[in-house]
Amino acid sequence: MAALAVASGGYDTVMVVGVEKMTGTDRTAAGRALATAVDLELADRAEPGETPRPVFMEIYAGEARDYMRRTDATKHDLAAVAVKSYRNGSLNPIAQIRKTLSVDEVLSARTIADPLTRPMCSSIGDGAAALVLTRPGLVRDGQPSVRLLASGLAAAQAGDAGDVVARAARTAYNQAGLGPTDIDVCEVHDAAAPAELLIAEELGLAPVGEAVGMARAGAFDLDGRSPLNPSGGLVARGHPVGATGVAQIVELADQLRGRAGARQVQGARTALAQNAGGSMGNGPAACVVTILAGPVCAGQRLVRPVGASSDRRKADVIRSSVRFRQAAPANSP
Repeated sequence: MAALAVASGGYDTVMVVGVEKMTGTDRTAAGRALATAVDLELADRAEPGETPRPVFMEIYAGEARDYMRRTDATKHDLAAVAVKSYRNGSLNPIAQIRKTLSVDEVLSARTIADPLTRPMCSSIGDGAAALVLTRPGLVRDGQPSVRLLASGLAAAQAGDAGDVVARAARTAYNQAGLGPTDIDVCEVHDAAAPAELLIAEELGLAPVGEAVGMARAGAFDLDGRSPLNPSGGLVARGHPVGATGVAQIVELADQLRGRAGARQVQGARTALAQNAGGSMGNGPAACVVTILAGPVCAGQRLVRPVGASSDRRKADVIRSSVRFRQAAPANSP
């Protein structure tokens, strides 16, 4: 909406803020609230004070089991994805969880919904993130601007093909004039660690069924071919739901400006954020995919002309910040 507000000419500069307060004296409240983000037929009916089922973790667990059935992925592979996320998160000074774990530690932890163990699941937490968008002509001299190239939104319907992520990605790629191989770094919605593998395939970063092999080969590591979640992702950086999408953009803006410190993806020029939410029983209820370009290439042709050239049709992310706070673990979408 902020990008459209600037692109329409209605506003010159817009601030976007995402915030979520999920902790409180009733530790079941956040779980009950999150459970309302699914189709009514899947909704948890827990009463106040009762411990709600981990509805979303059950959904992610089902997707993980299906992925294991149709590929050669194992529980070890799923744990290795979480290990990578915690390794990246340990390099992020604002991550909710800043400790590394081994595959054995992940596998031996408490099971939430088979095959997901506790470290494979994102936690409950409080957090906020903010960024500012403006027209390129208003960017201060010397300010390393990050260009917003595309934002693709898609919504699901009951009984559809469950391809909402792929549809949002196609829209964004078409808007930006880019393809999956042109993206240097990504932040994706890994509310459960195995989701990273499925999303990589839905975004076209990996052929169907081959993300697990690419993960084994290190393709999604910080120094890999397609780095995923350098921030630590939702699993390690944290997932205060209302702040997550903005926090992804903040991380990528830092990556494109070369100020991500020890987790910097070297030479990052383009970036993609994928954020999703809810469930219709066959995938997320809605998904947005955003593509950014860094200061080096914001004014250049990347592969082919990038969208319309008018200043009113593009926006620069010129300021960004994020704050997350540690809180108790729980289920999240």
